[in-house]
Amino acid sequence: MKDMGYVAIREMNIGLRNPWAYSFMALFTVFMLSLLIIHTQGVVNGFSGTSGTMLNLALYLLPLMALMLGSFSLTGEKEEGNWDLLSTYPLGTWPFLAGKYIGLSAVLMSIVAFGFGLSGAAGWLLGSGFDFITYGQLLVFSIGLSVLYLGIAMLIGTLASNRWQALTISVGVWFFTVIAWPSILIAILGMMPYLWIKPAITTLTFLNPAELTRLFTVVKLGGGSTLGPEYYKWMIWIRSPWGTPAFAGVMLVWIGAALTLAYGIWERGRARG
Repeated sequence: MKDMGYVAIREMNIGLRNPWAYSFMALFTVFMLSLLIIHTQGVVNGFSGTSGTMLNLALYLLPLMALMLGSFSLTGEKEEGNWDLLSTYPLGTWPFLAGKYIGLSAVLMSIVAFGFGLSGAAGWLLGSGFDFITYGQLLVFSIGLSVLYLGIAMLIGTLASNRWQALTISVGVWFFTVIAWPSILIAILGMMPYLWIKPAITTLTFLNPAELTRLFTVVKLGGGSTLGPEYYKWMIWIRSPWGTPAFAGVMLVWIGAALTLAYGIWERGRARG
């Protein structure tokens, strides 16, 4: 635990000095403020055009930010020779990876919190913006999306040998799960018999953390009717008392699986070295 804490603190110090982190923070904050200024028509409550636009903004930007910051952090250790030095100390692979994840999570949460905090303060001054519950749900959505993709980023950083490889894989994962996903989903479902469509939607949605988080948040915001009849059962279980704990459990499974795979690959490479 002590080694993990040292790595996490070191990662937070490095991350808060990383120009990439401040670039993403500025970009995220500017877009949020722009949306708030455009939609100054009173308080936004629940799912609407404004909250949907902000949800899409977070969906496009935050996964890419988490993927790049996380994967670059690990590949940077390899390229700069820091891992060769750290491996001479009695530092285990798991404390190293878990400490990295915790430290980077703190950096990502700081970026998201700054963007939401500044936008919320601006909205209060302008007499518009979001009601507290809606704003809180969007904040939780953004944080959850960031930490989910950070787990994937740790796996990418383990597989890639340099920053260019990490960038290529990160952009590919982001494009596949966020940009191209609707077209891919329609193409796959169009080739299936009708009775297979609903089970396929469920399975494929659980395999895409971005889509899963988006659906959960849309239903929580009260916009489940926009999803169509195929997602009726989704609305039932998400709105049920065990919906939120189940979603949190799925998130933990995603993160745990990604970190476990990263640990196995990193440990195998360490044994060979």
